[in-house]
Amino acid sequence: MHENRNTYPKRKTVMFQQLQELPKKYKVMAIIKTEKVRSTQLLPLRKTLKGEVEFVSIKDKVAQKAFEQLDIPGIKDMIGELKGQVMFMFTNMSPFKLNVLLSKNKIMMNARGGDIASMDVVVPEKNTGIAPGPMLTEFKEAGIPTKIDQGTIWIAKDSTPVKKGEAINAQLAALLGKLDIKPVEAGISLYTALEEGLKYSETEMIIDIEKIRNEFAQAHQEAVSLSIEAAYITADNISQILEKASQYARSLSVESGFMTNETKEQILQKADSQARGVASQAKDYTPA
Repeated sequence: MHENRNTYPKRKTVMFQQLQELPKKYKVMAIIKTEKVRSTQLLPLRKTLKGEVEFVSIKDKVAQKAFEQLDIPGIKDMIGELKGQVMFMFTNMSPFKLNVLLSKNKIMMNARGGDIASMDVVVPEKNTGIAPGPMLTEFKEAGIPTKIDQGTIWIAKDSTPVKKGEAINAQLAALLGKLDIKPVEAGISLYTALEEGLKYSETEMIIDIEKIRNEFAQAHQEAVSLSIEAAYITADNISQILEKASQYARSLSVESGFMTNETKEQILQKADSQARGVASQAKDYTPA
């Protein structure tokens, strides 16, 4: 017969206490999936976001028990998201801003077998510094032309063994690693987040900054055009409204024949043109 446990490893106890305290300390709790995340991705992020974001890696069962005991709006809705390997991020920053910062902090990484190339992978012509031997076969199988010079393998000319979007096999990945070529762009995005009782999904937190910038620019231009058309004066459009009014006034002056210093030349030119037209018609007129 099993007895209920009343003691736990110190590490789990510390984890539990963290998840009891941090959701109360910060406005936002976000989760990232770490199954395919490497430590080389997390270390620069921790450094960049230090002081603004607390990263906590905790076992899902510990997190579930901690959340069940918390009286925070929406916290229990996060229990269902604790699947697989996850990491928590606690911050007072908007989850949308945090996701944008994460997307900007992408790094280039060595490839593993099965990774997808983030760009056309170009192996430049150079001395590899590698001694001849079995490596020659690896270069040949990858389609990279080589030659032997001064006791080392030289890449004879620039080559592209894999193009953007193509899979990198394990053998080529190992070869690129030896050449210090990093063909995989890696980043981290939020899987879900809770902000003051509101839960956001992964897709809801994706922001296309360029698209939004263009939409704001278009909205601004449309607002300016409307304000000019309606003659609603602001500091931004007053010069355009006055210029439009001036053009209308000049056109009205010319059309009505009301002379001013600015329009007399146009009015006289118009009158001369009309007079010439009448004279031409009179010249061609033949009485019946």
